[in-house]
Amino acid sequence: MELWSQVYDPLGNTILSTLVCSIPVIVLLGGLGIFHIKAHIAAIAGLVSAALIAVLIVGMPVGMAGQAALFGGLFGLIGIVWIIINLIFMYRLTLKAGLFQILQDSIGGISNDRRLQLVLIAFCFGAFFEGAAGGGTPVAVTGAILIGLGFSPLAASGLSLIANTAPVAYGGLGTPIIVLNSVTQNTDEYLLTLSAMVGRQLPIFSVIVPFWLVITFCGFRRTFQIWPPILVAGLSFAIPQFLISNFHGPWLVDMLSAMISMVVLAWFLTKWRPSHVMTSAEGTAASLVTYEEARRTTTGHGYSREMVIKAWTPWVILTIVLALWGIPWVKNHILNIPGLTFWKWEIPGLHNLVQRVAPAVAEPHTERAILSIGLLSATGTGILIAAVIAGKVMGFRVKDMVAEWGTTCVVMKYSIVTIVAMLALGYVTRYSGMDATLGLALANTGWLYPFFGTLIGWIGVALTGTDAASNALFGSQQQITANSLGLSPTLMAAANSSGGVMGKMIDAQSIVVASVATNYVGKEGKILRFVFWHSLSLACLIGLFIMLQAYVWPFTAMVLPTPVVAH
Repeated sequence: MELWSQVYDPLGNTILSTLVCSIPVIVLLGGLGIFHIKAHIAAIAGLVSAALIAVLIVGMPVGMAGQAALFGGLFGLIGIVWIIINLIFMYRLTLKAGLFQILQDSIGGISNDRRLQLVLIAFCFGAFFEGAAGGGTPVAVTGAILIGLGFSPLAASGLSLIANTAPVAYGGLGTPIIVLNSVTQNTDEYLLTLSAMVGRQLPIFSVIVPFWLVITFCGFRRTFQIWPPILVAGLSFAIPQFLISNFHGPWLVDMLSAMISMVVLAWFLTKWRPSHVMTSAEGTAASLVTYEEARRTTTGHGYSREMVIKAWTPWVILTIVLALWGIPWVKNHILNIPGLTFWKWEIPGLHNLVQRVAPAVAEPHTERAILSIGLLSATGTGILIAAVIAGKVMGFRVKDMVAEWGTTCVVMKYSIVTIVAMLALGYVTRYSGMDATLGLALANTGWLYPFFGTLIGWIGVALTGTDAASNALFGSQQQITANSLGLSPTLMAAANSSGGVMGKMIDAQSIVVASVATNYVGKEGKILRFVFWHSLSLACLIGLFIMLQAYVWPFTAMVLPTPVVAH
């Protein structure tokens, strides 16, 4: 096939072209949030609309559009579905063994106040799993735990999504920052620069998010009854997040910060007591009782230390395996054996045949389309291995585990379709250039660009499902636009990642993971409506903070001096 150059204003009118290119997003989100269409149908409708616009309006060759959809769908299967299936499989094993109930009760034993349980589980515990694996893991784990503690499916889903924001930029052992570096300067030095810059933006929101989380659950008045431990949780995460990101790098930011936060919060709760305890997971004032009354009626979880250790063992195994899988040397020298356990497939009819041109990039370049297949190194494989080891420890026979894995696939069939269709939509949008059309529209905002550039990252994650993918799509463009407007290119590249974390709440794959983990399948539209305005509001707050960093002292002093780069 011949080389095809992307067209960013196919209708000859920027406003009309932007509106038309936004139709797939409107179809997907509108179908879920307004018309209450089932998630897999809304995702398929969004994919179909994206393909039609790409071919009929933008002029992308039919074969290329089909290959882009195939590429995205396969990536969704290998990169996302494989993770989620095996994670839910492990969760179901612990549920079947009766250990998940013990895990829930042991966590609940740290505090019987539902507000503090929410901070400990959704924010602290979820951040740890975001740092270890990302890819929906934290939402699946914390959502399931909250359900077991009595939270409603909608609350468990929505609150887990809100909590899984501030850690996202450093998720999967720093993958989003690593990807951002790869599309900008791509040097070891600049990787640390980007890590530091994001680490000067997100810690403020790491303090805000726990408060936002509890306020969403039970309102302002009942939140500020327990403001000291919420502040402790936020600060004990934010301070290590700043220090590690600025003086070490992006790899261990979330895992170390989350562990510190969990330990500090648990210690603080042994020294501090609330005047009133919220005993119900409904978040109502009626469930408030005095501390003394709550203490009299609390019986404890009643399990022996050995049983508690046994309940935590599967998750410890998972953590150890994921930590090993995340070490680059292990992945590159042990797990990835070219031709045996690792392959790269150049997508025919797409690889190096789509050309990005000005003004999306400074110089025209072709887009790679290579699907990496790591049989052993895939995060999902690590989770499966951990699940099998944990299953044997829990006493399951191999044939029972195989049967349970098959049942998990059947239960998730519609969720699998949704994720595959969503990723296919995102890749059609990317390779057709519709993503650049949306980004360029926001780039025309002049001095307001620091605010709207942040929203580009938010849109990118909402479309693609990951902060890493959003950085891959828009990281270079952010620097190009920043240079043309006299802004710091490092500031805007980092803003893409920081703004993107708030889009994690509303991307289809996260919502699907939440619905599966909380047995709320088919109600994805309700989850989207629950979190949408929280997502947009927090993204706008980050945008305003980036504006301060761009123009207002002393915030401007937080911006790292870097050479002007046009990549």
